[in-house]
Amino acid sequence: MRQIVLDTETTGLDPAQGHRVIEIGCIEIENRRLTGRHFHCYLNPDREIDEGAVQVHGITSAFLADKPRFRNVADDFLHFVSEAELIIHNAPFDIGFLNSELKLIGGQHGRMEDYCSVVDTLTMARKKHPGQRNSLDALCKRYEVDNSQRDLHGALLDAEILADVYLLMTGGQTSLLLGTEETNVRKIKVVSRKLDFDRPPLLVSHVEEEAMAAHTRLLLRINKLSGNHCLWTTSER
Repeated sequence: MRQIVLDTETTGLDPAQGHRVIEIGCIEIENRRLTGRHFHCYLNPDREIDEGAVQVHGITSAFLADKPRFRNVADDFLHFVSEAELIIHNAPFDIGFLNSELKLIGGQHGRMEDYCSVVDTLTMARKKHPGQRNSLDALCKRYEVDNSQRDLHGALLDAEILADVYLLMTGGQTSLLLGTEETNVRKIKVVSRKLDFDRPPLLVSHVEEEAMAAHTRLLLRINKLSGNHCLWTTSER
């Protein structure tokens, strides 16, 4: 399955009031793995940016003055997302703006829904965590996604963060420690067996030093990825 995690930045809140898309960021996922491929561009909106919007994303009109218009990148963008499932947080906002941009360049490209299906992670999070805050920042905290040190910025940064959150939110258990998150537990019938004292002695295999070293390296890697929560590196032997 090919999925594209998408985010946009805009000049304001409503395309019906003439606001435009000024940044598009996309991260590709195939079979639940990040591929490293992405699409990113800044766009000249040919209008001023609301001050409130600048405070959110920090993108200024001066920075966008030499950037391409949406019509210049539309074909490349649509080719990148075509036939994929779009993963978007608060999808109606981004899809509404992108459909407005497609309409402004003549409408011959149709609508985003003609190219992709759409999954709204905000709707998904509200169903999974009713009555809780489900902003992207809140989900990062809930799923322990570190958003403090990123090399990417703006829409591409948010797409990268959302990709991590989405994979954790849809992948069952999200850490090696059981917490308050929902988990799917399979009920197993436990069968007690009596020890047979007449059985032959158990075979004991001695592990070579090289294999033990490889095992230790694996445990250290698990410990790092789990935020120092690997039980096998902390339990008494």
